[in-house]
Amino acid sequence: MLHVLAVLVAAMLFGTTGTAQVLGPDGTTPLSVGVMRLIVGGIAIAAITFPLAARRARRSPTPQPRVTPWALALMALTAVALAVYQPLFFLGTARNGVAVGTVVALGSAPVLAGVAEWMLTRRRPTATWIGATALATAGVVMLGFAGGGEAGTDPAGLAGSLGAGASFAVIAVSQRRLLDAGWDPFLVVGAMGAGSGVLALGALPFVDLTWLADPAGIAMTAWLGVATIAVAYTVFTWGLSGLTAATAATLTLGEPLTATLLGVVVLGERLPTVALLGLAVLGAGLALLAWGARTPRDPEPFAVEG
Repeated sequence: MLHVLAVLVAAMLFGTTGTAQVLGPDGTTPLSVGVMRLIVGGIAIAAITFPLAARRARRSPTPQPRVTPWALALMALTAVALAVYQPLFFLGTARNGVAVGTVVALGSAPVLAGVAEWMLTRRRPTATWIGATALATAGVVMLGFAGGGEAGTDPAGLAGSLGAGASFAVIAVSQRRLLDAGWDPFLVVGAMGAGSGVLALGALPFVDLTWLADPAGIAMTAWLGVATIAVAYTVFTWGLSGLTAATAATLTLGEPLTATLLGVVVLGERLPTVALLGLAVLGAGLALLAWGARTPRDPEPFAVEG
């Protein structure tokens, strides 16, 4: 149950991203905010996780697995996936609206992660996961339709949202394979965060960061980098060590639940009836999944390796 709570805490932190940006300064762009979020988050995540991983390695009687090209490739893949998630997600919301873009991105991630894990492990998803994912996704869709705006019809926007969902699925499945291979969860998430931060440095010359002169910009960047990247992904990856990638991805649907509640409480937004029903359905799906995840994850490694 602690692993479930860890992923839910990560989802709640992810869900504060939109509100933090709304409360931030004027003059920001999605790309500039995303770049600074990754740079600050990469530095913070390395500072948090690498010392933890080193201390755990000194105390553990089991040696760390051997560094292989396969392991390095998976770590690099998670860093790239985290880096590209940001512009793809913002592309979807910019072209088709926040509601539709978020629904497609977050709603597709659990399904894509479940299919990928099924193909890799040859383990069919449980009936509980299927039912809980269907409920939670339906709740997200109801929230999206309640958000107003036109239905998403822009092909580039839809591709961006699906790409964002696929990026998160890649992170969950790749990290799960590294954990199965014996890698420490803190080392895995540290490599991902530090790698994505290095990639973001390459975009610095191409973004306008004048908004950082505003104290609100510094506060927003610190929160987005430390809380929604460093802390969130650290607890997410630790939670993933006791769950399947599909289950963890579904639990992150707590993100739109958090974002919606913050919109009401902090930003003063009002919810129509369909949104309230969507919140109830989404909450029921997450509760069902948490109940079904009470049993420990099957410790057997992936059926397909290499």
